[in-house]
Amino acid sequence: MTARIGSILFPLVLLFSAACGRTDLSDLDTGDTIPPPPVSADGTHKIRIVGSSTVAPFATTVAERFGATTRYPTPIVETTGTGGGFKTFCQKIGPDRPSISDASRMITESEQALCAENGITEITALSVGFDGIVLANARQAPTLDLTKEEVFLALAAHIPDGQGGFRPNPYKNWSEISPDLPDEPIMVLGPPPTSGTRDAFTELGMEQGALALPELVELKQADPAAFRLRTHTIRTDGAWIDLGENDTAIIQSLIKTPTAVGVLGYSFLEQNGDRVKAAHLDGVPVTFEAIASGEYGLSRSMYIYVKNQNIPLVPGLTEFVQEFVSDRAMGPDGYLLEKGLIPLPDELRIAEQEVARQLETRVARE
Repeated sequence: MTARIGSILFPLVLLFSAACGRTDLSDLDTGDTIPPPPVSADGTHKIRIVGSSTVAPFATTVAERFGATTRYPTPIVETTGTGGGFKTFCQKIGPDRPSISDASRMITESEQALCAENGITEITALSVGFDGIVLANARQAPTLDLTKEEVFLALAAHIPDGQGGFRPNPYKNWSEISPDLPDEPIMVLGPPPTSGTRDAFTELGMEQGALALPELVELKQADPAAFRLRTHTIRTDGAWIDLGENDTAIIQSLIKTPTAVGVLGYSFLEQNGDRVKAAHLDGVPVTFEAIASGEYGLSRSMYIYVKNQNIPLVPGLTEFVQEFVSDRAMGPDGYLLEKGLIPLPDELRIAEQEVARQLETRVARE
């Protein structure tokens, strides 16, 4: 597979019933709509995009501009989560299949293998900017200042028992972890396992937080696989509630439940700053500058993955990719900044633009 990975910055709804024990509310109202057919009125195949809920607002904005200012139909953007996006993207080549997969993490080896099994052997990855994962609560709720260690202790399924082993997480209230935290139930609304945001949260947040505990440091040295299992397994006793791939649903739930905390992308915080606010992490506030510099500890890169073999089959695909990485879209003064995008440094942005141009050149040669 020929895959170019873009540069990276750094290598509740509702009160729930404890009796029912349900922690996955992803089938509730998420605001998702049925996508339009992949063919326009004149028979032209539309660009189909699937994947990350974090990247989707940016992709949608570019798609709307592209449809309004070019001769090509507006691309279809479907929010499936990063994992769900790759699963669909890797199924088949064809004009009615996804040509782009949005992602808030890099593609995994198993996802690349799935693509290869289905004949998808030419993929180009482009970095389109940075984002931060935030822990947010309602504006009227107390301002939180959390450490990564406290995040791990609040959400890990098992924590050290002080005797060389592990025990099921006993913490019910934030104040049980630290007297500096509110005496409120631990209730965190977040994305499901298919989400790249969740993957990044466990890797950048919980895994790093676990390394503040000597027992987990020893486990990582002795058994890296067991360490990963301990640090990436989120509790399922109701303290964490899966709320689907729609960050807007998390925002609405935080407003209804001020004691809850939500895990979502910085772009959604920016768009809803009058209703929710973000916790500080290890003393660092969530700001545009802190994410861009990497000072904020939950900073990540965002990507689009292009199915090169669809380029001759879907009109406008290379033009759309070039629009996405253009200065007018993702540059320092681009229109995506209004949506919360943290732009790439100039050198990296220029490099991604060159990759997009090479797509068109190569297809022309073929």
